[in-house]
Amino acid sequence: MDIPTFVLASASPARRRLLQSVGINPIIYPSDFDESQIQLSDAAELVEILSQRKAETVVKSLIANPNSLPTGKKGEFEQDKSIVVLGCDSLLVVGDEIHGKPADAKDAIARWQKMRGEVGQLYTGHTLIDITQDRIRVKCQVTQVYFAEVSDRQIAAYVATGEPLQCAGCFAIEGRGGLFIEKIEGCHTNVIGLSLPLLRVMLAELGYDVTDFWQSN
Repeated sequence: MDIPTFVLASASPARRRLLQSVGINPIIYPSDFDESQIQLSDAAELVEILSQRKAETVVKSLIANPNSLPTGKKGEFEQDKSIVVLGCDSLLVVGDEIHGKPADAKDAIARWQKMRGEVGQLYTGHTLIDITQDRIRVKCQVTQVYFAEVSDRQIAAYVATGEPLQCAGCFAIEGRGGLFIEKIEGCHTNVIGLSLPLLRVMLAELGYDVTDFWQSN
């Protein structure tokens, strides 16, 4: 079986770095899907549907315009005759509240004042679509996150860096936010935005060995 071109339906630098760290060099094709279209109270269902909509948006674009891949990759859809598209979406649940990216610095500060000393659940939905085989896999990974008892001064300083404003859950564990996380339980890369072990399983279910992608792209 030919190894397909790997497309990441996300502009997230963290997700791209995760894939590159394990030898997968994805083509970045952000979906620009309007997440506000989907309103659900169940976090697992919400991230799964959002990840699916993002992946499906990119697939539809590629089918309609095979030459729409980024510069340097144009035409590969026809040449390779095979593409897999990965869509992801992450949310944090603390108590009964579902959180995505904070609206602004004021929101980020208020969120951290509520999160400190608490335990949250980081949900990431993953959708993998094989265009050629017309097959899809949708799964969710959950990781427990234990937040430290940080001070108001530390919260203000962290928010001032701008880092939490770009992150679901209002923190980046691989950045300065890692200082304020006591521990996690479960998949650690899931907290960054993509569960690498789950991706391996999903690729296998579509008939691919993840190590084959080390030589692709």
